[in-house]
Amino acid sequence: MGYAQEYQHSLTDPDGFWLTQAQNIPWYEPPKVGLDQDENGAWRWFRGGKLNSCYVALDQHVANGRGDQVALIYDSPATGVVQKYTYAQLTQWTARIAGGLRELGVGKGDRVVIYMPMVPETLVAMLACARLGAVHSVVFGGFAAPELAGRIEDATPKVILSASCGIEFERIIPYKPLLDEAIKLSSHKPLHTVIVQRPQVAAAMQDGRDVDWTELEASKNPADCVALDATEPLYILYTSGTTGKPKGVVRDNGGHAVALNYSMRAIYACEPGDVYWAASDMGWVVGHSYIVYGPLFAGCTTILYEGKPVRTPDAGAFWRVLSDYKVKSFFVAPTAFRAIKKEDPDCLLKAQYDLSNLKYQFVAGERLDPPTYHWLQKHLAGVPIIDHWWQTETAWSICANMAGIELLETRPGSPTLPVPGYDLRIFDDDGTELGPNQEGSIVLKEPLPPGVFSTIWGDHDRFIESYFSQYPGFYLTGDGGYRDEDGYVYVMGRIDDVINVAGHRLSTGQLEEVVAAHPAVAECAVVGINDVDKGQVPLGLLLLKDGVNIDHQELQAQLVQMVRDQVGAIANFKRAVVVIRLPKTRSGKILRQVLRKMIDGQDYVVPSTIDDPAIVDEIKAELVQAQVMS
Repeated sequence: MGYAQEYQHSLTDPDGFWLTQAQNIPWYEPPKVGLDQDENGAWRWFRGGKLNSCYVALDQHVANGRGDQVALIYDSPATGVVQKYTYAQLTQWTARIAGGLRELGVGKGDRVVIYMPMVPETLVAMLACARLGAVHSVVFGGFAAPELAGRIEDATPKVILSASCGIEFERIIPYKPLLDEAIKLSSHKPLHTVIVQRPQVAAAMQDGRDVDWTELEASKNPADCVALDATEPLYILYTSGTTGKPKGVVRDNGGHAVALNYSMRAIYACEPGDVYWAASDMGWVVGHSYIVYGPLFAGCTTILYEGKPVRTPDAGAFWRVLSDYKVKSFFVAPTAFRAIKKEDPDCLLKAQYDLSNLKYQFVAGERLDPPTYHWLQKHLAGVPIIDHWWQTETAWSICANMAGIELLETRPGSPTLPVPGYDLRIFDDDGTELGPNQEGSIVLKEPLPPGVFSTIWGDHDRFIESYFSQYPGFYLTGDGGYRDEDGYVYVMGRIDDVINVAGHRLSTGQLEEVVAAHPAVAECAVVGINDVDKGQVPLGLLLLKDGVNIDHQELQAQLVQMVRDQVGAIANFKRAVVVIRLPKTRSGKILRQVLRKMIDGQDYVVPSTIDDPAIVDEIKAELVQAQVMS
């Protein structure tokens, strides 16, 4: 069955389609019902089916005779450590940790916050919670204490799992003082914290509350998997935001397992035994879905990488990992490749490594701008460059070129077509569906497929208000874009990133596409700033490729002409400023809203997800010097 038939089947017979996919995972009690609604009116999948996500990820593979296969490769250029764990070893380790957590009082439905770095213990902690039926909430290691406190307050965990430190390049970040401060700030106090003592830093322990991780490992009573209803929660993951109460996305067990298992084959073309690498962090949804659960559900070998695309030790770091472990499918954010492109524009370091096993290159997390797409296409000749688009709320792809079903033509700037289960439309502000090449809000018709979130933790009203109130019966993605005459989807950026120039609406993505195409530009951000005459005008902020020497005024003139030629004079693009760095979240998203408010003199909040808080003050000083702002 090709893509078109599979997609159509998913929309005309969602029950039949997804119940068939559900047969590909092991259930204690298979579901008899595909789709129904709960007491809140939310759509739910596979009610009545019983399973355990840890069993699906680990135990089933041991039971099927594949316990000796490597399940996890831990590669840490930050510490110089490489470790490999088979499915049998990982299952035994996880069962011991689950037993230790049970001895601390953790059981089905209890919440456990995990505040840890990129180490194998983090993956084991997540799976141990799943084994017990406890609900894990992973918070990115190194988050500021007030942000961690907000998540502790919201999730009310019985236990918090953490580590003595994390490592960012050569910088050691002690976690325990941040954790202690967060617990102090929160009105909710966990019964225990469990600390992995890393050799780089020894954490001070509090008697009676803090437990050393090795004590859990010494548990004499390893825990078996607890049978859970498909609709019971697996985890809470808080979406990044700039203000207000944290928003905890709730993921269920059954739909999540079915959808991710399906995605590994259908989207990423991975079969049991294949090596799959998602270069992300376990604090983000990519880490949850495609470092931990997806690859292990599918019986693949997954890679946990504690390092960066550059400076660990150089811009060839990713090529080295791909070569060392014979990775078949690689998934990373475009911002990582832009960092590599900045330091090694001609990709010279790649020549040192054998990438013959790499069959597919996937990117997501931010829009894959055409210049980066073409750069990858040139330097990974013969490997399909597959953009795909999804969100924390969905857990897996909304749009993708489905390598495991039918590889379609790739088009620069497009994540191709909607994935089975997603009925995608483009609406104007009034809810009228728009035709080809008309830009509007991207929405998804209910019911949404398995794996998508079912509520916001403790606040279902907020779930409805935030996502379903503007267009009843449709999920508002918050992204804007359009479809071309063949139905290909183009995601141009967040709706609030649209610039209104004298009544003409322009997306930042459209302008960034032009600016990034200049041979001197490594990366750029375009923001709309207030203008007395036009309402808003675009401002370009540029990072130059290493080694480029060009007059900044001449560069600005060239970019102005390029935008005029390709977008039109209506864009009113007249300013482009070279900066040293761009403010980003740790997952690589550029903080355009913070930049816009800063330049316009409005109040702004620097989110805790920012990679380096000092960068905002640096850019402010650069923009004052460039006379963009006073």
